[in-house]
Amino acid sequence: MKVVERYIMRRAFAVFALALVWTLAIVWTTQVLARIDLVTDSGQSALTFFEVAALIIPTIVPIVVPFALVVAVAQILSVMNSDSELAVINAAGASRWTIVRPIMLLALAASVFSFAVDNGVDPYARQKNRELIASSRADLLSLIIQEGTFRKIDDGLFLQVGERLPDNRLGGIFVADSREEGVNLVYYAKTGSIIERGDEKVLMMNDGVIHRKTMTGDLSVIRFTSYAFDLSAFMSASSDILLLPKDRTTQYLLNPSPNDKLYQQKPNRYLAELNQRFSEWSYSLVFALIALAVAGDARSHREARVHPLITAIAIALFVRWLGFFAAGKADKVPQYAYMVYGVPIVASAIAIWFIVSNRTMELPVAWADWITNLAGRFSDGWSAIKLRFARRGASGQGAG
Repeated sequence: MKVVERYIMRRAFAVFALALVWTLAIVWTTQVLARIDLVTDSGQSALTFFEVAALIIPTIVPIVVPFALVVAVAQILSVMNSDSELAVINAAGASRWTIVRPIMLLALAASVFSFAVDNGVDPYARQKNRELIASSRADLLSLIIQEGTFRKIDDGLFLQVGERLPDNRLGGIFVADSREEGVNLVYYAKTGSIIERGDEKVLMMNDGVIHRKTMTGDLSVIRFTSYAFDLSAFMSASSDILLLPKDRTTQYLLNPSPNDKLYQQKPNRYLAELNQRFSEWSYSLVFALIALAVAGDARSHREARVHPLITAIAIALFVRWLGFFAAGKADKVPQYAYMVYGVPIVASAIAIWFIVSNRTMELPVAWADWITNLAGRFSDGWSAIKLRFARRGASGQGAG
């Protein structure tokens, strides 16, 4: 590898690593916040929460890596163009492949990494994640004996225990049940306990009342000496975990068990997931080609209506959206499987044509003008805000 190629690869890899870390952090944070109820509703420890959060990372890596790569390549090439480094490389007689070769080697490494995570690490992480969530929800006994706190057992079902009494008895039991549409049930019992009846667990409540209120406003009160509230439906064990096609290993998707009930009902979902895994790794190569077609020419920065980084990201987002659209339809319409593979192939072919023909890939004029106007309005608004704060500061100093 030439000195120039090593120089380009080193700079691109540094920006790629930085962009990958920041993008992963942002996406990971949004995914983690969606699972914060694991602690608030299930009463699990922070350690369990962070373990579940860590298992999310392999899921988002194959999606984030191509975008980090397109940002890195477009940014580096744009900076090199601004510093006239690309012009100097061209003037020295180096071919365009001097720039293309190190970028594509980096993209190939990113693709191999994405493929390994998507097909090797992610399925096991998903399975472990489901086991942790199922076990946390199955531990209902430790959940309800926490004194003085409302706990969500299911959608529309909340439970509170006032205190723990000797002999594993519970005191001050309150249950609010609104799962049945149009009917709200409230149970209150002075004492109770959890007992086992065969394979079932039952909350036996003693000396209490049931308030039943309908949507019409009718209210009835029933007093009971003892009442059994079935909890077995919420005591799902880890052995009952439902594994979706996304949770299965690639080896299993290639040869699903004929006894798999979900596979018997929806076999196309397994094939669609397999096609997505075998095509998703290629987007690193596709996005690298797009960035090269947009910013790899020494003339691109001076002639483009929009900054090459924005253009490359916009085109990459559009291509990736087409890929997600095809993958989402493939489980219902098998013909969309051709589109799952066709999107990266066609996008790559178009980008290669721009590179080989020494052309610059740009957004349509209407899109470019819209982005330019939007950026101009944002810049004008930001300048007005800074000016207003500057005037306030000046008037405050004058008053002092």
